[in-house]
Amino acid sequence: MRLPDRAARMSAAGVAGAAILLVVADLAIGERLPRPADGPLPVSPQDVMGLAFPVFGALLVQRRPKLVIGWLLALGGLGAAASAAAASLALLAHAHALAGPLGVFSHGVWNLTTYALGVLLPMLYPTGALLSKAWCWPGGFAAVVLAAEWIVPGTGVLPPLITLALVLAFSSLVIRFRRAEGDERRQILWPLLAIACLSVPWIIGGSVWWITAITIPLIPAAITLAVLRYRLFGIDTLITRALVGAGMVTVFASAYVLAGTASSLFVAEVDRYFGLAVALGAGVFFHPMKRALHRLADRALYGTRGDPVSLAADLRRRLQQSDPVHGLLATLETIREGLAVTGAALDLDGARTQWGELPVVARRVDLVWHGEPVGTLLIGPPGRRRFPAAHDERVIAGLTPYIADAAHTMRLTTALRRSRERILTAREEERRRLRRDLHDGLGQTLSAMAMRITMARMSLEGSPETADTLLADLRCGMDAVSGDIRELVHGLRPPALDELGLAGAIKELGPDELVVDGDLTGLPAAVEVAVYRIAQEALTNVRRHAAATRSTISLSRGSDLVVEVRDDGAGLPEGARPGVGLASMRERAAELGGACEVRGSAEGTTVTARFPL
Repeated sequence: MRLPDRAARMSAAGVAGAAILLVVADLAIGERLPRPADGPLPVSPQDVMGLAFPVFGALLVQRRPKLVIGWLLALGGLGAAASAAAASLALLAHAHALAGPLGVFSHGVWNLTTYALGVLLPMLYPTGALLSKAWCWPGGFAAVVLAAEWIVPGTGVLPPLITLALVLAFSSLVIRFRRAEGDERRQILWPLLAIACLSVPWIIGGSVWWITAITIPLIPAAITLAVLRYRLFGIDTLITRALVGAGMVTVFASAYVLAGTASSLFVAEVDRYFGLAVALGAGVFFHPMKRALHRLADRALYGTRGDPVSLAADLRRRLQQSDPVHGLLATLETIREGLAVTGAALDLDGARTQWGELPVVARRVDLVWHGEPVGTLLIGPPGRRRFPAAHDERVIAGLTPYIADAAHTMRLTTALRRSRERILTAREEERRRLRRDLHDGLGQTLSAMAMRITMARMSLEGSPETADTLLADLRCGMDAVSGDIRELVHGLRPPALDELGLAGAIKELGPDELVVDGDLTGLPAAVEVAVYRIAQEALTNVRRHAAATRSTISLSRGSDLVVEVRDDGAGLPEGARPGVGLASMRERAAELGGACEVRGSAEGTTVTARFPL
């Protein structure tokens, strides 16, 4: 241990010991004085200050000897103890010549204590340094006013100036709080809560003012705790609930007092009914007032970056102005800022979209859109600024619906993109097949036929028999070409659709029963092909896998065209994974803006495809 640090610790302990001795002396002197009628406690608030502030100040100096905050607490408490002891001694020796000097000394020491704890402490807390050199002016102003009030007591102008000086000093703490982040912000919250606990009985006054003597130790304890152990406690939730509770009590109590006053002035005969009306009004406006006060408390503690309502409004605006990909990133950025975590990610169908760093997953939130799971939100560990669990829950509850919407939109966009890719791939594959069939099949056949025609012409005069044989082979080749063309056409669109119509073509597929409801003429060609292929694939699955004795196909046309294929087979096995056929049916329906659903039960399997017209 270095010698200066050791000397500082010993000096702080000495200050605390001296303060305790002065408090004991004041209590001993107070036993010989009449006890005040308005205080049930045997100690005064100054005695409590003389005990609490030096003890916690010395403790802080023991851990942080170079931090001026501990010295302010210790010396301020010593001043309070000395002032109280001097004042009590002056009262005891009121007829003695020393009574006057003791009173002046007590007054001066109390002004020094006020300057140390009411001006310097809020201006230097928690770092021990001023926000800037400009704050020397308010500090100097406070020193001049307090010195003048000690030299010329009883002047009516000086008390308001002292109040102004104290307000300026505490405004430094407010500005520091608004600029601070992370640990420093939390360090400031602890003493603010303690000051609030002290202020409540002091403001109420009357018969409960003496409670301030009990709450005074909370201030040095909060300061010491905030400086030494600020990372262990979540003060934000406590302050939020205290602000909400105090605000609601203030609002409803004020409303009750105003209503009671008005009823007594104007309608004194029915004043009890006004009380009942106010009680009912309080019940009606309880939850709206609570939400409004929650929002104000969130704004005060976290600013717009942490207020759940502001976060939700900003996220809604960003989602409306961005595409699905950037909208998804905006949701992750907002959740990261709102919860002050290292990063956030979203798992969608095995693909992860991430914003920030996610070394570990601290929390998982399942996202549900209209009862359908759409993904999982992954939240990283807390960052530099840590919000409490209660605030986290409000942020997550406020943002989760928008995140689920963004995830669902992203899933639809991804499915649409993949569908388009499959459509383009299928189209190019079909073009490649047609090119190959036309070039290698039909093209070669036509070339060979052209050569046979040329040979038949050349041999027509010299060898008619040879020409006749060549023409006969050419005739057979024409039949083969016709068959190839029919196969190509059938691959593009089933001929049965043009020859028999949709109902007739599906009847040719061989279902046991076909039910048609509505007029099927004039349907788009793409819809006819999709319905035909889905019915064909469904019947193929029935014959291969269902072990069914009967199959039924229903076609119904209204605002949508609905095709339903039912069988009385064994149904889908438990845990069955969709194969190529089922995926193909769903894709055909999705390509035209429809949907295909497959349901299995003990009575069989039902395939339902719906196409908007």
